[in-house]
Amino acid sequence: MARKSKLHLRELYSEENKDQIYDNVFAEIESFELPLGTSLRSVYDDQPNAHQRFMEKLDACIRNHDREIEKMCNFHHQGFVDAITELLKVRADAEKLKVQVTDTNRRLQDAGKEVIAQTEEIIRCRIQQRNITTVVEKLQLCLPVLEMYSKLKEQMNVKRYYSALKTMEQLENMYLPRVSQYRFCQIMIENLPKLREEIKEISMSDLKDFLESIRKHSDKIGETAMKQAQQQKTFNTALQKQNNVNYGRNMYAINGRVPEPKYEITSKRTLEEEDEHEEEVLTAHDLVDFSPVYRCLHIYSVLGDGETFENYYRKQRRKQARLVLQPQSSMHETVEGYRRYFSQIVGFFVVEDHILHVTQGLVTRAYTDELWNMALSKIIAVLRTHSSYCTDPDLVLELKNLIVVFADTLQGYGFPVNRLFDLLFEIRDQYNETLLKKWAGLFRDIFEADNYSPIPVANEEEYKIVISKFPFQDPELDKQSFPKKLPMSQSVPQIYIQVKEFIYASLKFSESLHRSSTEIDDMLRKSTNLLLTRTLSSCLQNLIKKPHIGLTELVQIIINTTHLEQACKYLEDFITNITNISQETVHTARLYGLSTFKDARHAAEGEIYTKLNQKIDEFIQLADYNWTMSESAGRASGYLMDLINFLRSTFQVFTHLPNNNNDHAAMSGKVAQTACMSACQHLSTSLMQMLLDSELKQISMGAVQQFNLDVIQCELFASSEPVPGFHGDTLQLAFIDLRQLLDLFMVWDWSTYLADYGQPTSKYLRVNPSTALTLLEKMKDTSKKNNIFAQFRKNDRDKQKLIETVVKQLRSLVNGMSQHT
Repeated sequence: MARKSKLHLRELYSEENKDQIYDNVFAEIESFELPLGTSLRSVYDDQPNAHQRFMEKLDACIRNHDREIEKMCNFHHQGFVDAITELLKVRADAEKLKVQVTDTNRRLQDAGKEVIAQTEEIIRCRIQQRNITTVVEKLQLCLPVLEMYSKLKEQMNVKRYYSALKTMEQLENMYLPRVSQYRFCQIMIENLPKLREEIKEISMSDLKDFLESIRKHSDKIGETAMKQAQQQKTFNTALQKQNNVNYGRNMYAINGRVPEPKYEITSKRTLEEEDEHEEEVLTAHDLVDFSPVYRCLHIYSVLGDGETFENYYRKQRRKQARLVLQPQSSMHETVEGYRRYFSQIVGFFVVEDHILHVTQGLVTRAYTDELWNMALSKIIAVLRTHSSYCTDPDLVLELKNLIVVFADTLQGYGFPVNRLFDLLFEIRDQYNETLLKKWAGLFRDIFEADNYSPIPVANEEEYKIVISKFPFQDPELDKQSFPKKLPMSQSVPQIYIQVKEFIYASLKFSESLHRSSTEIDDMLRKSTNLLLTRTLSSCLQNLIKKPHIGLTELVQIIINTTHLEQACKYLEDFITNITNISQETVHTARLYGLSTFKDARHAAEGEIYTKLNQKIDEFIQLADYNWTMSESAGRASGYLMDLINFLRSTFQVFTHLPNNNNDHAAMSGKVAQTACMSACQHLSTSLMQMLLDSELKQISMGAVQQFNLDVIQCELFASSEPVPGFHGDTLQLAFIDLRQLLDLFMVWDWSTYLADYGQPTSKYLRVNPSTALTLLEKMKDTSKKNNIFAQFRKNDRDKQKLIETVVKQLRSLVNGMSQHT
């Protein structure tokens, strides 16, 4: 029972749920909420007969709604009828109203046609006015663009490219953006880059023309700059130099010549030129139009391509620098070649300096310094090479002056030039070498033209002329009356003058080198020393060695060198007056003329001795002895008498040289004594060699007697005192070896010789055993071949045995001497 109750309750509960579900579905259908799929699906999710039950429920619901509709229609039906009745009553009035409205509308339309026409005309005019206003506004926007573009074209035509670029910039930034929607603006925008490229090409073409122009005119620019620098420097230093106006007078005061100083003449001339040429100073800007550079630089800067322009400009200028620095092969031949070379270089760097100062960034100081250092190395190499070809000192001096002006000009523009002045010191050495070569020729000409005779002076005027050229002082000669002779020859004052001229020439190179007086003094003394010790010494040595210079000339050369040596102190004073540097200064060099002239004197003395000996040899070569004669001719040989007469006359010339000065007399006497002693010694040696000649195989006693007569004449000559000053038998001692040898054979005093041999008191002390043996063997051979001693053998066989015994003993002495040695 309880179970059935539970089932019945479950069914009741299920029925209630179903009704609730159907009610929800009907509510959704009535509310037209779509989609209904979910609700309908819940209807069919239950038992299989749910559809039927749902349809039943749906029909019941529809019937309910129909009853409600019917009730509502019944309720409102009377009101609907009343409304229809009222509507029918209004219908007639509506028709009448329609007619009235239609008529009113017609009349209104007829009246408004004219108004409509006027209104349409007004509208059309207003539209035109609005369009005109719009056009004016647009034209006001476009006209400035067109004006600017027209202005751009005009600027292009008149080549105002920088302004044209500024106009383009304004067009692009200010004007074209306002009217960019128009087609003509697009055309303009497309043309502007083309115009920029055209401007770049045109400006670059102008720059190339400018570079070509300055390459052609750089020499003119440099020439003008160097001229201005030289004038400025000369003008600034003229007054300072005039303070030393006595400079030249002091230099010449020693020899009485006081010309106007050269620098004073230069100063006056310069001042006159300054007065005559008071004109505007030209600059690089006056000679060259730099506008293409400025224009091109501005154009490329505006275009944002300034770096490209800078690189191009520097590259082209470097190329031009290499061309400018390349000299002509014949530059060293003329000063004009050097001047043109320097002018081109100065012109190049003057232009670069101008560009450096008037532009910003196109060239920098670092760039110009690098370019100058490169150029300076090349210039120094070129000048070293080409100056080495110069053999003319005047050309070298002009080159030095050009280098100084060149250096001063570029130094004025801020370029360092110390290396150029260092180069000038190298060129100074070369200049000195060319001077030395030139003065060597002058010295040779002077020596060739000299007659090597004392200078004759007929009166006081001629005497003053000579001493004005050469510092000669001799109180004893001054006391003598005219005419008289000065001890030196014409070459002495001429050499002295040329040495001073050399100092002047050397001084010219030292000017303007920015060196102190001490350095200039040192340079002058060193160059003068070279002139004396090398050039003049070499010329004197060559002169002394010349074959046409005789003994008299050699003696005169000795006297000349003595006077030149004494004049060296005046040359030192001369240099001191030039440089104003005292000789007592610690670092002051001394002139080496003393040693030069002493060496020359010694060489001349040696040459005198050599020539005398050569002359003696020439006479001895004329000797023609008959070495096998049976007896002597009874008189001396002719060649020897001629030789003695020659020596006697020669030494008489030595003795009679004008010796107004005691020193000269002593000197010439000493030379004569030494020459005489040397001649006698050489003659004695030559005669001894003649006897001992290996080619001479035999000598007779008659030949020995004849030879003895010749030696006697030599001794007589020596004892006659051919040159004063010898004491006792000093000169005769030159023939002592011959005399003792001949006495030994003439007296045949072999027993004494052999007995006293080696004793200091020996009568034949100077006779060497080997010499005696050689001569004795030659006489022995003669006796065997010619039987000269045949009578002796018959009459005195002991004497022949004595000869053989003497020969053996002499050989024994010779062998003993060899073993002892």
